[in-house]
Amino acid sequence: MADDNQDPNATGTTFISHLVELRQRLMRSVIAILVIFVACAPFANTLYEYLAAPLMGVLPEGNTMISTEPHGPFFVPFKFAFAFSVGIAMPYLLYQLWAFVAPGLYKHEKKTIVPLLVSSSILFYLGILFAYYIVFPLIFAFFTGTAPEGVAVMTDINAYLSFVLKLFFAFGIAFEVPIATVLLVKAGATTPESLAAKRPYIIVSAFVVGMFLTPPDVFSQTMLAIPVWILFEIGLYFARLTRKKQLQKEKDEDEVELDPTG
Repeated sequence: MADDNQDPNATGTTFISHLVELRQRLMRSVIAILVIFVACAPFANTLYEYLAAPLMGVLPEGNTMISTEPHGPFFVPFKFAFAFSVGIAMPYLLYQLWAFVAPGLYKHEKKTIVPLLVSSSILFYLGILFAYYIVFPLIFAFFTGTAPEGVAVMTDINAYLSFVLKLFFAFGIAFEVPIATVLLVKAGATTPESLAAKRPYIIVSAFVVGMFLTPPDVFSQTMLAIPVWILFEIGLYFARLTRKKQLQKEKDEDEVELDPTG
């Protein structure tokens, strides 16, 4: 039942103040991306050359990348420079999101959110680096090596950009496994013991994910599945620590309630 003493004007004012704050934080996020983009734009071609290096390094001699659109050579490098700017600004964007929701969080939740934001950002970047330095050379060597006789491998630069950005995102998300594991345990959705018992299914799932994200050969699937498995074990270790701290805290609170002198 609504509180009869609640001031509707105060509620409306609070809602408007939240909208104003949200607008300010969105503007800060957009400005941060634009500032980074302006700094990166002069180096757009160089950035794209780095992005294309894993493919260019395995193309047969005489083959090159192509552009099937007249404006492609100009716009595609700038598209990647913008995506690169968003990736660089991601920690700041996450901070703006956290700062917006922080007033509504409990004190212990605020202490947890910051380490999670930092660790999730680091893991996302590690996933991207893993894809670029380990996965890309592998899958592009496979793709170019299986071309039929008489077929020249000349990838369109825009199609290549779309492909690698999807893989960057996929591997970045895959590397969030430790964070997801800890959050599931912390939220009470499962326990470390239950996750450990499901380890065989998780390993099989990692290989299934690898089958969809990499070429259909056992080696490349293993290159994704093993890191995901290792990350799961890391997440399981920290989930056990988290669960242990939760149980100890509950035990201490029960002792305080039972202590007549408390």
